[in-house]
Amino acid sequence: MALYKRNNIWWITISHQGTRIQQSTGTSSKAEAHRLHDKIKAEVWKVNVLKEKPSKDWNDAVLRWCEESQHKKSLVTDKSHLRWLDPHLCGILLIDITRDKIEKIAQLKEKSGATSATVNRTLALIRSILRKAEREWEWLEKAPVVRMRKEDNKRIRWITVEEAEHLKSELPQHLADAMEFALHTGLRASNIVYLEWSEIDFNRYHACIPAHKSKSGKAIAIPLNGNAMRVIKKQMGKHSQFVFSYKGQPVTCFNTKAFRKALKRARIKNFRWHDLRHTWASWHVQNGTSLQELQQLGGWANFEMVLRYAHLSSDHLRRAAERISATNLLQSQATHRRNNI
Repeated sequence: MALYKRNNIWWITISHQGTRIQQSTGTSSKAEAHRLHDKIKAEVWKVNVLKEKPSKDWNDAVLRWCEESQHKKSLVTDKSHLRWLDPHLCGILLIDITRDKIEKIAQLKEKSGATSATVNRTLALIRSILRKAEREWEWLEKAPVVRMRKEDNKRIRWITVEEAEHLKSELPQHLADAMEFALHTGLRASNIVYLEWSEIDFNRYHACIPAHKSKSGKAIAIPLNGNAMRVIKKQMGKHSQFVFSYKGQPVTCFNTKAFRKALKRARIKNFRWHDLRHTWASWHVQNGTSLQELQQLGGWANFEMVLRYAHLSSDHLRRAAERISATNLLQSQATHRRNNI
């Protein structure tokens, strides 16, 4: 048995058939460290001699997955999903994470008010980790099948200015501020949650979202109008790093019970936080912003996504159609035909 102390904590060293494990036991008790040593040694023996899969749990998988995913631009968002999953999967052995269990987790996510797209992002993360455990780490014989939800990518839900004002009046102040900022910038919830003071340029009146935080993978400069700047300045002094906070702590989520209760009080149905982005885009198009300008403002990499709002620019297009009405083109053609008869 190889036990030794380092800074009053017992450490373990185990070697068996080419496998070497060196780790902290996290305890100053020699008896507890001894028990952990024997447990790990038994697992190593089962893996090397009996060829059994190691007994790893969800926490082990999450730690290793995070270590190997430092390069991912979506890591910040993924960690948010993992925090939500923690109460449901913490400490559970990977072999006990079945298809039925994953389905129950998906249903709980849906009941929380999450969209099909958000549920799918959570399910995709579970699937990715379990597949790694099976195919690369060899911790699982077979990862369970994960049933994804059907997404409605064509859905556009927006509210009027009057409805927005009513909803804002029903929200607690920190959510009301974030909502107003979203309506004046079109930023996604994750970009607002993790917006840092270092990303605000007060001289040029814009926020710079770095590439690793952007969905498109490219840095985005977001112009800040007067109302957006007013909201920003209200947050000064509340937190040293993040712009939006609550009781001295960074805000981690906007789609909360408080938000959903405010929607009920405001009598606004079938609405979610991401629809604030749809509302922002719809207001822009209805007020004459071109789709090309909207694409740049919203940071969409694909113009197809912006075309969803084209039907809202009918008044703008009608004015364009009227540009040739003054030429009396049809009347001139009719007169020309009569003269040639």
